[in-house]
Amino acid sequence: MFGLNLPPAHLRIKKQENKEYVFDRLRKQFVRLTPEEFVRQHFINYLIECKNYPEGLLANEVSIELGNLNRRCDTVLYDNFLQPRMIIEYKAPTVAIDQNAFDQIVRYNMSLQVTWLIVSNGLEHFCCHIDKEKGEYFFLKDIPLYNRLKN
Repeated sequence: MFGLNLPPAHLRIKKQENKEYVFDRLRKQFVRLTPEEFVRQHFINYLIECKNYPEGLLANEVSIELGNLNRRCDTVLYDNFLQPRMIIEYKAPTVAIDQNAFDQIVRYNMSLQVTWLIVSNGLEHFCCHIDKEKGEYFFLKDIPLYNRLKN
């Protein structure tokens, strides 16, 4: 579909009624294969296979409430006590990551209050750590291994 800046992932793809579907290993079901979903499945594979993120602590399409609105976070990483720890937002490879993408994930974080944010379009990845005690945030050059995540 697209050449991404992520390791190759062996995706289970099926065609049904002239539409393609990909198996989402977190939701344990086939979902419509869109460019954004293609990025999500590769990124999830990268986190699990290369960065040692526990598959059982990741969830896709997590519902949250923002005031009167219901929204969905693309992926959320939880800690061992099932408290949200990281939000990951995906865009299609043809969508540039701009201020709107960061504004969106920051709005989502108003609800979840995590300390890690990632935005990726499969070509560029931005990882931000929030230090709640100091009220500061900083961007990392690389996405950390799971065991290197700080609170």
